[in-house]
Amino acid sequence: MQEQDELYMRRALELARRGAGRVSPNPMVGCVIVKAGRVIGEGWHEHCGGLHAERNALKNCTEDPAGADLYVTLEPCCHWGRTPPCTDAIIENRIGRVFVGCPDPNPLVAGKGARILREAGIPVETGLCEDECRQLNAVFFHYITHKTPYVVLKYAMTLDGKIASCTGDSRWVTGETARAHVHETRNRLTGIMVGIGTVLADDPLLTCRMEGGHNPVRIVCDSRARTPLDSRLIRTAREVPTLIAVTEQNERAAALQAAGAEILLCRADGAGHVDLNDLMAQLGAREIDGVLLEGGASLAFAALRAGIVQRVQAYIAPKLLGGAEAKTPLGGAGIAKMADAVRLHNLTVTRLGEDLLLEGDLPCSPASSKK
Repeated sequence: MQEQDELYMRRALELARRGAGRVSPNPMVGCVIVKAGRVIGEGWHEHCGGLHAERNALKNCTEDPAGADLYVTLEPCCHWGRTPPCTDAIIENRIGRVFVGCPDPNPLVAGKGARILREAGIPVETGLCEDECRQLNAVFFHYITHKTPYVVLKYAMTLDGKIASCTGDSRWVTGETARAHVHETRNRLTGIMVGIGTVLADDPLLTCRMEGGHNPVRIVCDSRARTPLDSRLIRTAREVPTLIAVTEQNERAAALQAAGAEILLCRADGAGHVDLNDLMAQLGAREIDGVLLEGGASLAFAALRAGIVQRVQAYIAPKLLGGAEAKTPLGGAGIAKMADAVRLHNLTVTRLGEDLLLEGDLPCSPASSKK
């Protein structure tokens, strides 16, 4: 029976992923209702403010769900938020058993949902496909416990570790399949962040170019407000939310604001740059729960040094460039000893066309802390 239960939970995981990019800052959740060996209802959390997965599955039932088994990837909520408690709907519909993928770390739930169901006489089994369910919502788990965004450091490099040639040419390091995968990540995360060096060198647009995708909030670390008024970011700032993080209000910052960007005044770190921990706290207060950090090399190293990165995505192309001065993914002062290098955990390797995607968690990430 365990094998069949896992099949139903994995179907619930498939459904949950359909909410990617639409439910933030809520978690992605899927639900399957089974009666007498037949799936009679399915649902997922489709958008923030909409019905939760359990209520959607119950609404979609093709027959009376009384006595049925309900499989849900995350512990049912038991409090009023944007929608009513799902525990109420489960009890009212006389569900027979509930299988939960992983507990909800939200202090408003945190075991209370399962307890309420048990007190109502409904058996609850937890931990079914827990690792997969936990990984699905790594962004939510980090955000709900830290109130700061889950940060994914992403870069593309050649096999010899270059992100651009000796002349600065960087289009394109990877192929179309890998680049399409990047846009899937842009769709999934709420924000995308770069440093002013990337803006001045590449004039990026930082939008999501996948069918049906949504554009992340664009964030520029720009302590002195040097972002050009004629940059593509500012020319489209009234269409796509654009935040410029500065350390002082000046005439340039005022001009950027007048052009449609929003200015975030942050503390300065010891080098006079934007204090990244202060910036993360401000982004979290705006319900920006996940950020894709795309560049550049100095900002990437500063983010690692500040301890704000939870996951690394390294796209590796089977190309060799050479060049002592050619840029590498990480800049900054660097780490003096190999023994002190930042180490990744839970490594995975995915083939994307001719390229490889190597992903791993930092020790402070929800996935690593679970291991």
